[in-house]
Amino acid sequence: MLGYAQAPVKKSKPADNKTAPVTVQAEQIGGRADREIKLDGEVELTRDKTRILSDKAVYRQVEDEVDAQSRVRIWRNGDYFTGDELKLNLDSGKGMMTHPTYKLELNNAQGAAQRVDFINENEAKVVEGTYSSCEGPNPDWYLKVDTLHLDTGREIGNTGKTVIYFKGVPILGAPAMSFPLTGARSSGLLPPTIGATSTGGGELTLPYYFNIAPNRDLTLYPKIIARRGLQLAANARYLGESYLGETNLEYLADRKTHSNRYALSSLFRQSLNQSWSYGWNLNHASDNDYPSDFASSLATSTRRQLIREIRSDYATPNWNAAIRLQNYQILQDPAALPATVKGANPNDPAVILAKTLLVDRPYDRLPQITFHSGQHDLSGWDWSFDAELTRFWHPDKLRAVRLVVNPQISYSYIRSGYFITPKLSLHASKYQLDGSVSQIGSYATSANRVLPTASLDAGLVFERDASLFGRKVTQTLEPRLFYVNTPYRNQSKIPLFDTADTSFNFAQLFSENRFTGQDRISDANQLTAGIVSRFIEESGVERLRLAFGERFYFRDQRVVLDDASPVRNETRSDLLLAATGRLSQNWSIDGSIQYNQSSHSTVSSNYGVQWKPGEKRVINSEVRYLRNSFEQFNLSGQWPLAQRVYGVGRIGYSLRERRTTESLAGFEYNADCWVLRAVVQRFATATRDATTSFFLQLELNGLSKLGPNPLEALSTNIPGYQKVNQAATPAP
Repeated sequence: MLGYAQAPVKKSKPADNKTAPVTVQAEQIGGRADREIKLDGEVELTRDKTRILSDKAVYRQVEDEVDAQSRVRIWRNGDYFTGDELKLNLDSGKGMMTHPTYKLELNNAQGAAQRVDFINENEAKVVEGTYSSCEGPNPDWYLKVDTLHLDTGREIGNTGKTVIYFKGVPILGAPAMSFPLTGARSSGLLPPTIGATSTGGGELTLPYYFNIAPNRDLTLYPKIIARRGLQLAANARYLGESYLGETNLEYLADRKTHSNRYALSSLFRQSLNQSWSYGWNLNHASDNDYPSDFASSLATSTRRQLIREIRSDYATPNWNAAIRLQNYQILQDPAALPATVKGANPNDPAVILAKTLLVDRPYDRLPQITFHSGQHDLSGWDWSFDAELTRFWHPDKLRAVRLVVNPQISYSYIRSGYFITPKLSLHASKYQLDGSVSQIGSYATSANRVLPTASLDAGLVFERDASLFGRKVTQTLEPRLFYVNTPYRNQSKIPLFDTADTSFNFAQLFSENRFTGQDRISDANQLTAGIVSRFIEESGVERLRLAFGERFYFRDQRVVLDDASPVRNETRSDLLLAATGRLSQNWSIDGSIQYNQSSHSTVSSNYGVQWKPGEKRVINSEVRYLRNSFEQFNLSGQWPLAQRVYGVGRIGYSLRERRTTESLAGFEYNADCWVLRAVVQRFATATRDATTSFFLQLELNGLSKLGPNPLEALSTNIPGYQKVNQAATPAP
């Protein structure tokens, strides 16, 4: 999902009621009637939301002005000021105070100054003063400014010459700063970010933020990378009632590779009316090594297929249609490049290994047109009609145009405790191939295929009162049978354009086709049996779910992907078992296993346990296994090490290769008004390459974050991670 939190429209605080009466009280009151009132001793003057206390004061009724001296205190719309002397016009809100201290209602920020000038009811100018969101007379951090303009109506603070002090030590200076007084966005120079990676060395980023409108913004990220040069980057976000989008651009004249390197990503969608919309998803990188050299996370470093897509959709309550143009840019793993060199010796071990790492380029869809229509529950009947027309294009492979039509009809007989759903569907497709004689080979230049499928889905639901770890629950037992029959058709004359074997899991177990895409329709005479048992509390929360499933084949599965794939003649599938749930307030489990009964061996498995005994306390452990592929152990957590100190970490260890594949370690120190985070992360960016990143961030609550941000890395790598300065969640 694309989007971002839209800043609230900035409005001034409600102004004082100018017609409200002025009330005064003091130990001694004198002066001239209707002209001037002199107050002495325990003075208090009030109008609506403005309240002034002092030892002495004079109120001039005609000018609506107050002069107060000695121990002056004033509340204005919730903001609190103290000082030696005050001059204030109650009507305009304009005035001044000498040697003030102040505290703001919006964010509990405080400070002191030589003078404060009140510009109006919502704005004040602090001269030669300080600013901090820390409590107490000696704040851990504060700004020392020559001028500070506080606009509580627009919730913005702007400074002149500024020095940031932390623990009494100046750590950063700036000729000017702009920052929000709340969580709202505001334009200005953001604090610089200092970091380091093993691929680029030291990094210094000087971002500037443009809050163009409540629904648009732009951030510029000039970054100096020690070993590579100056990288220019920009991020633009835009959001409206009918559109949303985000665009990122990076450019660098790389001193290390002596080349111009860049990356672009743009995501956009707009609705022209209630039915019609269009959009795009465009991604591009200058070279294969770009993700490896400039990735900030494991997810971005392993992106090797960059999609470029433009599409338009039209939808009504009963039907919808779409057209899209789609292709991919392939970024090969650097270790795979020897296999792409012309004239390379195919028997060279390095070339043989490289071929296993090559990423095959998917077919372009130029274009693909889809249509869907259907209705549900027409007196129990459901029907749908799907059609797809695709032109597959590839620079080096066989090309084709494919038309697919797929009508379906079913009837759902649902009663309390059971359901029965018979279904009929028809798959009809036509191919027209285009290519050289060598490319077409044994394939037919024109191919047709029509395949009917009949299925029956039925299940029961039993319930009983039970208990789970001392809690009263309702336990269900939900057996389910799913029968599918599709006749065999020889499909070896049809090439593969978008089809592959699916992974075997519970979702695929109850599907009619064991292949993805449209180029292969599996023959089937099979029955799937499954049982699910759920433990549900009175509140409706599902505390535990257990599942079992297996498929039984009544004839051989003769349809295969290609000639190299053997006919499958087993009588039953692997056994699937799964368990997931929150066993108690502190313990959660999530596990699954795929077990082959013929070989008495595990094909794949995943076991995970989470222990979360309290806020900002979590330990996760997981073991993932896939036969002949990988066996991985992951351990991650967040835990208090001492008062205010929290440790964070993750390690991924390959049991098969006996090496660490990824790691993260660090700590966070929460001091109420500031947080210090130090994190080191190392992850693979390619088969033979890895990068190490170091994050050192000082977050000054109510002001900004100084240093590279590790929060994305922490939340991605540690399930259940919570910011240490995040408010506690109320217990259920």
